[in-house]
Amino acid sequence: MYVANNSNGERSQNWEAQLRKGCLEMAILASLWPERLYGLEVLRALSEKSQLNIAEGTLYPILSRLKAEGLLQSEWVESEAGHPRKYYWLTPAGRRRTREMATAWKDFAANLSALMQPILGGTQR
Repeated sequence: MYVANNSNGERSQNWEAQLRKGCLEMAILASLWPERLYGLEVLRALSEKSQLNIAEGTLYPILSRLKAEGLLQSEWVESEAGHPRKYYWLTPAGRRRTREMATAWKDFAANLSALMQPILGGTQR
């Protein structure tokens, strides 16, 4: 839902935050598509590849939920840095869900882009 700005601009980014929040699960799953990653690598991938900057406190509950839903598996691996890291990867069900989400996103984005074309493409009425 779009919320109008007040006179001093508060809530001006509310719609953008809600959009990002709605895409977060798909982005996390997509970040794990090519390889297994530990939590901080997921955060890095999200930041570098999609400019989604989220806190660890946001990421780990989502990873736990996705694991509980059978979309991810994980294991602790000893690291050279001295502390173990928990690696996550997509299960076959997780790969199917990620592909379904990517397809739905592609269709949605294409349709929305067509709607926005007169605005962004400069066509006037």
